[in-house]
Amino acid sequence: MELRRRFNTFKGGVHPPYRKKRTAAVSVKIAAEPKVVTIPMSLHIGAPCKPIVKKGEQVYLGQKIGEAVGFVSAPIHASVSGTVIAVEERRHPTGDMVMSVVIESDGKNTPDPAIKPYGNFRKYSSKEIIDIIRNAGIVGLGGATFPTHVKLTIPPEKKVDCVILNGAECEPYLTADHHLMLARPKRIVQGLRIAMRAVGVKKGYIGVESNKPNAIEKLKKAVRENEDIEVVTLETKYPQGAEKQLIKAVTGREVPSGGLPADAGAVVMNVGTACQVAVTFETGMPLYKRLLTCTGNAVKKARTMEVKIGVPLQEVIDQCGGFAKKPHKIIMGGPMMGVAQFSTEVPVMKATSGILCLTKGAAYIPEPSNCIRCGKCAEACPIHLQPLYLAAYAQKEMWDKCVDNHVLDCIECGSCSFICPAKRGLLASIRVAKKQAAAMKTKK
Repeated sequence: MELRRRFNTFKGGVHPPYRKKRTAAVSVKIAAEPKVVTIPMSLHIGAPCKPIVKKGEQVYLGQKIGEAVGFVSAPIHASVSGTVIAVEERRHPTGDMVMSVVIESDGKNTPDPAIKPYGNFRKYSSKEIIDIIRNAGIVGLGGATFPTHVKLTIPPEKKVDCVILNGAECEPYLTADHHLMLARPKRIVQGLRIAMRAVGVKKGYIGVESNKPNAIEKLKKAVRENEDIEVVTLETKYPQGAEKQLIKAVTGREVPSGGLPADAGAVVMNVGTACQVAVTFETGMPLYKRLLTCTGNAVKKARTMEVKIGVPLQEVIDQCGGFAKKPHKIIMGGPMMGVAQFSTEVPVMKATSGILCLTKGAAYIPEPSNCIRCGKCAEACPIHLQPLYLAAYAQKEMWDKCVDNHVLDCIECGSCSFICPAKRGLLASIRVAKKQAAAMKTKK
């Protein structure tokens, strides 16, 4: 009998049913030019931007329209050329009203004349590279949207020796990163090399799950002449792409409780982020579009698409043939960590890795029952927490107990809720506890 091959991984996690075949084999489609885009001034983790254009103003493709007002922030740029028709609060995918810039496209995509290619990254210092990345509005494209320049700015007391690219794409349904790795492996590698220079390290890794053998082959060919970059095959398991779990799988190191990847000597970036870094140096263009997967059993023609920031979700769905069946739930992102949407008129964000449209049957979750103390949630937790107790403390508002049991270390992957045979909403309770714990920490 042939033994099952072992791949790099971490302890814990779950194996949700994957629904990637429907879009993995379908070529990427470039979305039609939008007539109007609505670009929120909050497209990333951190401080929202301040709009720097006014109603009636003519803008160019790639022109800065939102100025970052803090270190943990990133500028925002126009995704079309045309006329600003509104600068006002509009509904955000989070449900909040957020200041937004609304642009009517002229259909010409005239680029900002100030944009020029940067050329060979080796002629720039670490600080200059980080400044270029910041000015291009580049953030994490895996879904978290943490400003990339912040990740690459390593405190003097931290010792980092490697940059790891996340090509796991462990969320069920999503295939945008898979398509990117197949189509642009050299740009991904180039972006990694730029990041390595920015951080000042000589070792890079690209972690890819074993269910993407063609992407692994493409990347290995792209790094064939780069002894300092290694493609690591990872076990297909969720949440393999989470920062701490990826570091453990690739290097064997653990990020300490309350710590950051830099505390384990690593910087982690998504492959899409690395590709955008390379594109910015090659063309000078900032981040104004991204790949996303529009899928689910409620969509007629599921596929991965290249879409501009600010396009309404409904336009993307329409370009996939519209709804085949009545949607019961629409999720921005994947089913494990995505955010359910109240409307398809909200815009595509920098964080929009997917638009998942599910029927009532596909989205069905049974009514929860009493916890049976089976311990499956603790076994599945990739951070080695005890979700059943954290949820119980949260329901009784015992916030100190939540803090004592490291609730702030939870990465909100949802593995506990997924594996629970009683179908209890463990993650929902833990999220409440995290907010309370963070507020308590701020007061101290």
